[in-house]
Amino acid sequence: MARWIGKFSQFDQRSFRWLNHRLERCCRHQIVRWISRSGDGYVYALIALMMAIYLETESVIPITALLIGFAIEVPLFSILKRILKRQRPYQKNPQFRSVILAHDQFSFPSGHTTAAFLFAGIMSAFFPAWSWVLYVWAAAIGASRVLLGVHYPGDILAGATLGYVISRYAISLAS
Repeated sequence: MARWIGKFSQFDQRSFRWLNHRLERCCRHQIVRWISRSGDGYVYALIALMMAIYLETESVIPITALLIGFAIEVPLFSILKRILKRQRPYQKNPQFRSVILAHDQFSFPSGHTTAAFLFAGIMSAFFPAWSWVLYVWAAAIGASRVLLGVHYPGDILAGATLGYVISRYAISLAS
């Protein structure tokens, strides 16, 4: 198992270097930072508030699912990060300069991506016409975290998977 994890980590680091080398100029654009910031949490709260105001009673189940989902997601990804203790790219390779510094110490899984896919999964269940927009936005948040230099691609894949799984569970509890 340890050998497989080591090979995955090497592949992940090579993928990160390749992406950042090829897309270096793109990473410096303000739009990449804005996309990343849209996954900070305030956007989810703002959308839930707008749903409550405009959809009134129709918003109860989606908002309940969001509350359950985030109540599971936040402590779970925090615990996973503390257990797994994967260094961020700029910690692992001091010669690499990230565009931003992350709020916490460890990178696996990506909290921004976990939250984005949790949100996309829940909202898509209740507003299926918006699914493609929500998942493109969630994927863009994940990609922005790699481009800004704070996550490896594997962190994003793990966060997307974790967020989606939690969204399904939260929906089942809220419905």
